[in-house]
Amino acid sequence: MRVFLTGASGWIGSAVVPELLGAGHQVVGLARSDASADALTAAGAEAHRGTLDDLEGLRDAAGASDGVIHLAFKHDLAFSGDFQGAADADRRAVETLGETLAGSDRPLVIASGTLFLAPGRVATEQDGHGPASAMAGLGGGPRTRWETAELALSLASRGVRSSIVRLAPTNHGDGDNGFLATLVGIARERGVSGYIGDGTNRWPAVHRLDSARLFRLALEQAPAGSTLHAVADEGVPIRDIAEVIGRHLEVPVDSIAPEQAGKHFTWLAGFLAADSPASSALTRELLGWQPSQPGLIADLDQGHYFRQARLAAA
Repeated sequence: MRVFLTGASGWIGSAVVPELLGAGHQVVGLARSDASADALTAAGAEAHRGTLDDLEGLRDAAGASDGVIHLAFKHDLAFSGDFQGAADADRRAVETLGETLAGSDRPLVIASGTLFLAPGRVATEQDGHGPASAMAGLGGGPRTRWETAELALSLASRGVRSSIVRLAPTNHGDGDNGFLATLVGIARERGVSGYIGDGTNRWPAVHRLDSARLFRLALEQAPAGSTLHAVADEGVPIRDIAEVIGRHLEVPVDSIAPEQAGKHFTWLAGFLAADSPASSALTRELLGWQPSQPGLIADLDQGHYFRQARLAAA
């Protein structure tokens, strides 16, 4: 299968590329820079130069493919304060990809997320759909992202074998610069490994190599309109994470009062306070996906997050 992959040089995408190639697929990756194009070529993929704003380029690449995996998102724009702009660009890209694949029965797999699906209880693949969903109460960019995922699923009625892969908030592994790496950096800077309140709120987690395999399985097998969860650990208490970080950094582990969380954790506070466990039981049954990489705590104990922190502080 000739697969067009956006976000091919990102944290998840750079794992999806070898996963697809190893299964015998051809990969054409969207590259917005010479460095990204060179990395794709070195990995054995073909580079398609362009950006998410180049809708004609997206249309051409998708039209020449047997299937599309959409992972790209304007994280730089989102973190600069314009999450709505990043979400709007994502929406236009998915609309373009969907229009191109309409009536072809070719697969379109897009990335989504599990956070905030069903606060306080274990969310399943059946949660997060329709006007009664907790996600429908979101505003701004987060609501736009949710609506884009729902749009992708609706493409099943237009002859697209569409599916969404909801990623756990923590896709961990050696080289991760996301939430976990940020939490380690904060603990190192503050001299304390913190958690909010009693720290019993839970985060689902998955190793990025397990996520990559699920994207491949979705491309190859997922029925039209499928919602899939890339979740290995249903919910790891944040206090457990803080304790591992504190042990490795040799700093105290302590509770941060909710009213002080914003000051201590900055932009991470809202995410860190979430109690959003999630199940992947339906995904495993549907596609036979079984995570095989280390769980979150075991991966933290391998030490690579703390080597990165030491290097960053040097």
